[in-house]
Amino acid sequence: MTLPPRGAGGVSARLAVALTTAGFFALLVAGFGMLSLATDAEVIPVDGLGPVPGVVAVIAAVVAFAAATASIVRRPRPSYRGVWLAAVAVSLAYLLGLGVGALLSGVDVARAVAAVGGFATSWFGVLLASIALVCGWSAVALVRTRAGRPRWPWEGDEG
Repeated sequence: MTLPPRGAGGVSARLAVALTTAGFFALLVAGFGMLSLATDAEVIPVDGLGPVPGVVAVIAAVVAFAAATASIVRRPRPSYRGVWLAAVAVSLAYLLGLGVGALLSGVDVARAVAAVGGFATSWFGVLLASIALVCGWSAVALVRTRAGRPRWPWEGDEG
């Protein structure tokens, strides 16, 4: 069975960004939960902040991932090297969102800075950057490959 010829790339950039952004969010939530369970540590190490800082940080990270990935995969021949910049952007956006969220929740600046510093120096920060790298690489791979959708053996039969 021969597959019909494809264009220059795989899926569209828009679809690749949508799929990998959803995967990024899912891996982020699952990864933080599993790492927290395995290490018996809190994602945000400062007590009394409430849920607002974490929610704002995750939203900021997801938006940064989608924006950075979109800028990478919209190029004619996207490069895997740009994924490193996406991981840095996601990490910085998470830290900024965490600090802003902590201040919005009504804590003092010292506790907000402690939350940002505690996250940045934890395994959760490493996990966040790793997830961004994997999902960003996946987005580039989706756009660059010539893979098509799965087909049944009888699809494409002319008779």
